[in-house]
Amino acid sequence: MSARPIHMLDVLRYAQGASRLDVELDGYLNYHFLTSPNGVEAPRLMLEAGINLAAPVVAPDGPRRPVINIRSSPWKAGHVTNPWHDEFDLDHGHVRYYGDHKPTTLGLPGATAGNRALLDAWTLHAATTAQRRLYAPPLLIYRSATVVKDGRRLVKGHVQFCGAAVIERLEHVVQRDPDTGRSFPNIVLDLAVLDLADAGDALDMRWIDDRRDVGLDAETATRHAPQSWLRWIKEGRSAIPRIRRRVVSSRVKSTADQLPVPGSAEAEVLERIYRFFDGRKHAFELLAARVAAQILGGSGARYHEGWLTRPGGDGGMDFVGRLDVGTPASNTPLVVLGQAKCVLPTSSISPDQVARVVARLRRGWIGVFVTTGTYSRQAQIEVIDDQYPLLLIDGKTLAEQVVRMAAADHDGDVDALLGPLATDYEAAVTYRRPDEILYG
Repeated sequence: MSARPIHMLDVLRYAQGASRLDVELDGYLNYHFLTSPNGVEAPRLMLEAGINLAAPVVAPDGPRRPVINIRSSPWKAGHVTNPWHDEFDLDHGHVRYYGDHKPTTLGLPGATAGNRALLDAWTLHAATTAQRRLYAPPLLIYRSATVVKDGRRLVKGHVQFCGAAVIERLEHVVQRDPDTGRSFPNIVLDLAVLDLADAGDALDMRWIDDRRDVGLDAETATRHAPQSWLRWIKEGRSAIPRIRRRVVSSRVKSTADQLPVPGSAEAEVLERIYRFFDGRKHAFELLAARVAAQILGGSGARYHEGWLTRPGGDGGMDFVGRLDVGTPASNTPLVVLGQAKCVLPTSSISPDQVARVVARLRRGWIGVFVTTGTYSRQAQIEVIDDQYPLLLIDGKTLAEQVVRMAAADHDGDVDALLGPLATDYEAAVTYRRPDEILYG
């Protein structure tokens, strides 16, 4: 049997009576073709409800539920049929999904077939042995998709595939019906969406076919499973951070996102900063140090400004600071090494320039890179992929912080903020080792 992949974020045509033999329907991939083994042998996997259950099968090694299909309908959120809002953060592999208990449902949250199946699934997803996790049903997630056809917006009849997931957490909650004000119990699930990168960000539906095959035991039925699912079965909860879907590009900023909007007040401030320090770029290090202090100090930790390093031969280090994390009675100090680059706002910082700062960091140290320009895509990816403790402050962020600092201390006068920096620079330079800031 050939593979039938469903790619992440594919929009599928979902029509109740559609043929399972047609690959496409109305210009979209046919949901019933993709979810039917050999086209016809098994009952259809429907998406009529929020929680859709595949019938259990009795395999050679015992019964199992092949899959649970979850469907979220954002356009219904707030209505009496769906008075709660599911949350999707697919770039970071997280979905928060509310069960199907409604204000009119009698009994506890397990009274509905959907919630009862999720509670049963949770006992397997939370199992402490690989043997029990082997029988856990995967959750396939879909959400209703709005498409435009012949100038009309269609909110029904199409779904978007949002991945396969394991249940990371299940909680009992009390919700309130927005129409009647009545409270009612329900369950809410935090779902970890699996990383499918090794398969081209796609799920091979032969995995679900095998789980529905009464002739295959649970272990054989994993032969087409994603590698992330297999790792979860083997390692359990501890594997979730490593198998969770993560889209690096969601944290990579475009050039436009790193610069103020053209013609804006921040764009004019950034240009003024560059012109002011052009020709005396060492003095820009003092502004960079103060902007770093503003950002790190605003994080809730206590920041102590240190000093500027001597010009030339700094090896990727222009200023030193200290960040105390914790309470005054119980805290740990972190050395902060800063690099400052005053460049044309249209210029880009390369991976090599970022690597120079990273190379100076020791255990318990963090880095800050401040520029009037932007960071190349590759420079950002290397910081993210290698999990460097390095804060990148681009031209847009720099301008925004300078505007706030000027408003707070100089009645909005940016020139009054910048003016003293050129004369204060020499006094701020100190010939000391970075670790000395831990003791003073």
